[in-house]
Amino acid sequence: MTVHFIGAGPGAADLVTLRAARLVESSPVCLYAGSLVPAELVAMCPPGARVIDTARMTLEDIVEEMVQAHRADLDVARLHSGDPSIYSAVAEQARRLDAAGVDYRIVPGVPAFAAAAASLGRELTVPGVSQTVVLTRVSTLSTDMPDGEDLPTLAQSGATMVVHLGARRIEQIVDELTPSYGADCPAAVVAFASRPDEIVLRGTLSTIAALVHEAGVLKTAVVVVGRVLSAEGFPDSFLYSAARRRLDH
Repeated sequence: MTVHFIGAGPGAADLVTLRAARLVESSPVCLYAGSLVPAELVAMCPPGARVIDTARMTLEDIVEEMVQAHRADLDVARLHSGDPSIYSAVAEQARRLDAAGVDYRIVPGVPAFAAAAASLGRELTVPGVSQTVVLTRVSTLSTDMPDGEDLPTLAQSGATMVVHLGARRIEQIVDELTPSYGADCPAAVVAFASRPDEIVLRGTLSTIAALVHEAGVLKTAVVVVGRVLSAEGFPDSFLYSAARRRLDH
């Protein structure tokens, strides 16, 4: 018996791996993170499967479902939105499964920032512009940021910045990033990336907050800030260059 923590992707049901689909189709127990997981994916569970929406469950109740499945020797598909490696709450579940002696595996998925970049039609690392992407968030009542991970500190690098779960605090994000990036720095907000109701907003740090308020975006969004969003005239990479071809031969 194994608990499979599965990345269900950013929202589109077909943005999951083949491995994820096979596990959902074969697991007799499925726990999924409410409306964040596409209904089409949940519908792939086998007939007779125990299918549970965990949106209103406590951590202890969720883990108990997994432990009970373990005792019954039933595999579990635990569906999380995006990719389990970031902002998924997998770590707190996994440490409890470790304590209970329950085996688990992690299946990666398409993260929200990757889906947002695709919707924007932009690469987040462009030669001569930015070769680093900072994935972060802002402090909330539920989760404080550790010392040294505040936006003004992270912004000093000038790297491409992707702020998760920040639509409600767009003014704070703008205020804290503008001193390092400049008011004219390109900024974008993508809500519900890859879904039919996707919203894509493009502007600058001086205009993006107004655009967010006008669109009524409050959640399920990522904020992207950086010169890569409007980069033109940058040097080609070495990867496909004639010089690389000569070296290879």
